[in-house]
Amino acid sequence: MAIGAALLAGPATGLAQQSAPQPDPGGVTVQLNDDTAYELGLVNKYVHGDANVALAQCPGGQGLKAPTSTTFSSPVLSIGKYDYGPLIGVPANVSAEVELKKDTAPGNYPLTVNCNGKSYTATFSVPARQVSAVPSGSAHAGDGSMAS
Repeated sequence: MAIGAALLAGPATGLAQQSAPQPDPGGVTVQLNDDTAYELGLVNKYVHGDANVALAQCPGGQGLKAPTSTTFSSPVLSIGKYDYGPLIGVPANVSAEVELKKDTAPGNYPLTVNCNGKSYTATFSVPARQVSAVPSGSAHAGDGSMAS
């Protein structure tokens, strides 16, 4: 359930709200990240510097779980630890930790879930990275430059 906690403690990006993905007639959905109660606009957007999670609703497993044969793929994401169980407040019963591959350019990319032998794809966006350099000569927290 650490993945669910990561979703609830997501980053503060202040992006506009998007609607959740619509399920396939067979009940299958796939998306990257999920909106939280206090932060909207995370669905199908990669968030630099924070935990990102591939999510899918895939029927056919035991109880509320997805089949363990369910897998994610994307040309720009490294797929990590899978969790084959439902998440509280998230329309998914399988999730996986994902990281953006090095040197991926901003743009739109596919995220595919293989569910019960069929593939379902969503498109997610990768925004440009924010500049993280501190201007030369500026004050740095804890360096004493603000002391009087």
